[in-house]
Amino acid sequence: MKKILNLVLVFALVVFAGCARDNQDVVYYDTVNIEDSLVIDDNSVPIFPKKAALTTDTARRFSIELPRRCTVNWDNQSVVSVVPDERIEMVRLDKGDPLPELNVSDYDFRKQTVANALTKLMEGVDITVVEEEAGVEKVSGSVASGNLADTVDLIARLGRMYYSYDAAGGELKLSNRAKWLIKMPADQDIIMALLDAMHGADVRNLIVDYADKTVVFEGNYQTEREVSHIIADIASKKYVLSWDMDVYRVYPRTDNPIVWMNMLPAFGDKNIKMSIPGVVGRALVVGPEVNTKTLQEFLSAQANVVLVSQGHFVVPDGWQSRFDIGQCSKEDRIETDLIVGATAKYGDYAGRKKIDAKIVLRTSNGELSSFNIPSSIGDNYVIIGIPTHSFVTTPETLISPFAELVVFMSPRIVSIVNPADIPDDPQLVGDALRNFLRD
Repeated sequence: MKKILNLVLVFALVVFAGCARDNQDVVYYDTVNIEDSLVIDDNSVPIFPKKAALTTDTARRFSIELPRRCTVNWDNQSVVSVVPDERIEMVRLDKGDPLPELNVSDYDFRKQTVANALTKLMEGVDITVVEEEAGVEKVSGSVASGNLADTVDLIARLGRMYYSYDAAGGELKLSNRAKWLIKMPADQDIIMALLDAMHGADVRNLIVDYADKTVVFEGNYQTEREVSHIIADIASKKYVLSWDMDVYRVYPRTDNPIVWMNMLPAFGDKNIKMSIPGVVGRALVVGPEVNTKTLQEFLSAQANVVLVSQGHFVVPDGWQSRFDIGQCSKEDRIETDLIVGATAKYGDYAGRKKIDAKIVLRTSNGELSSFNIPSSIGDNYVIIGIPTHSFVTTPETLISPFAELVVFMSPRIVSIVNPADIPDDPQLVGDALRNFLRD
C-alpha cells in the first residue's frame, strides 16, 4: 500500500511539472484596456458597431461622368469652337400597346377628372380605366370627330397625365409621371450642356449611357416641358457657353490678408477690366494675361495656394446650370459644400457682343453671394474675398481668419452650325476668330 501511494505522488509531481512547462508558453500582457465591458488587447479582434443599411460613401461618390467633368486642359484653351448641328430627340418610354383603331364623334366632357372623362369615353368598349395615381385637374372639351388614340391623348394632356395601354389585360393605366429617353448628339459639349441644364432645372434621376449617347429620366408634366424647352433652345439659339474653372484655398504666410490691389502693378491695369462687388466677395473681369498659371504665381508670393477643385460645366444659351465643388474636389474639404451656379446668354449687349452672365455661390445654408458679369470673349473671371470661415460650422477652428476661397473661371463659346459650314479647324483663332466676332 505504501508503494502504491509513492507511485501516485510521483505521477502527480510529473503531471504538475508538465503543467508548469506548459504554463511557460502562456503569453501575459502588461496592459489590458477595458472598453464598454470588453477586454481589448493586441490580439483582440476589432468589434465595430452595426451601421444602418446605407450606401457607402465611396459607392455614393462613384460617377463615370467625373473623368469628363473634373478634367481641364489649361494648356489647350480655345475661347470659341464650332460643332455640327445634330438632332436631339426625346421619346417617351413605356407607352404600352397601340389603342384599337376606333373612331370617336360628338364627344363632350365638362369639368371632369381625366379618369372620369376616359371612363365615359370607354363605355361600350372592353377597356377599363385604372388610375395608378390620382389626377386633380378637371378637364373640359369636345371632340367632333377623330380616332380613339388622339382623343385619349388629348384628354390626358389636358389633365397633365400620362396613359399606357395593356391590350392583353384590357386596361388603360393613368399616371402623373412618365419615363423618357433622349437621343443625344455625339459632341461632348452639347451632351454636357443638356445634362447641366437638366441639373439646373432640378431633374436629378438621370441614367446616362455615354456609349449609346442616350439619357433616360422620369418626371411629371412640368419636367417634360422644361426638358423639351432645353432641347428646343439648344437647337434654335445655336450657342452653348462652357466654363472651365479652378477653385483654390489661399493661406496667407503672415497674419495679414492677401493684398489684392497688388494685381494692378503685377498685371497692368489694362488686364484688370472690371470689379464687381457682391454681398460677400468681389468678382474681377480680367484679360487673357491673367490665367491659372499667372494667378498662382501672383498668389504664391504672398500665400500658400491649395487646389480644392477643378472641372467644367456647360450652359445652353439663356439657361441655368451648376458646378458642385465637392463632386470634383481633390479631398473632402470644408469648401466642398459650395455650388457655383450660372445663368448666361451670348449676343447683343447695348450694341456689342457680350457674354451676359449671373454667377451665384451657394451652400446648403443658402446663397452666399452673386455677381452679374458682362464680359467679352476671351475674358476670364476671378472671384476673390470669400472667407474660408464662411464654410466653418464649428465655434472654433485652426484655419486662419485671413484664409480665403478664390475661384478662377474661364468662359468659352461653343457655336452650333450647319455641318457643311464646319471649318477645317473647329477652334476659331486668328482671322477666323476676328470674322466670327464681326458677324
